[in-house]
Amino acid sequence: MRVLRIFISPSHNYFGHHGMAAGDQPMVEVAEVECLAGRGLAGDRFLDHKPDYKGQVTFFEQEVFEKLREEFAVFDRDVDAFRRNVIVSGQDLRALIGREFTVQGIKFSGSEEAKPCYWMDEAFCPGAEAALKGAGGLRARILSDGVLRAEAAAV
Repeated sequence: MRVLRIFISPSHNYFGHHGMAAGDQPMVEVAEVECLAGRGLAGDRFLDHKPDYKGQVTFFEQEVFEKLREEFAVFDRDVDAFRRNVIVSGQDLRALIGREFTVQGIKFSGSEEAKPCYWMDEAFCPGAEAALKGAGGLRARILSDGVLRAEAAAV
């Protein structure tokens, strides 16, 4: 699995906003991020969210993003619209649900699919929520400390 891009955000745009307007906090692309075991990513909105939180970090496949862009002819949105932390290539993330895995020497545990919600139709385009079912990414726990680095950082 290649780590292509990394994003963090200090605040939520959708989580906890049901029935309200979406937030406007941008995702911030970083070249590297400190992974804190059992806590989350340094500087991210889910850091210390709650004990043993299953979404301490989220992964998303670049290949899924490219497929959606083509399918919906949406070329004015970037992958950060999906508000996932780590954009990867070369790994079927569904295969990591319920499994421990290592990326750049850091141990993770895949907890569940990062299920798409109705906000995806606003953030990317109408139909994105349905198209992402089964391919919304991976929520994971961080099992060991370390620094995760983007291989092709665009920051």
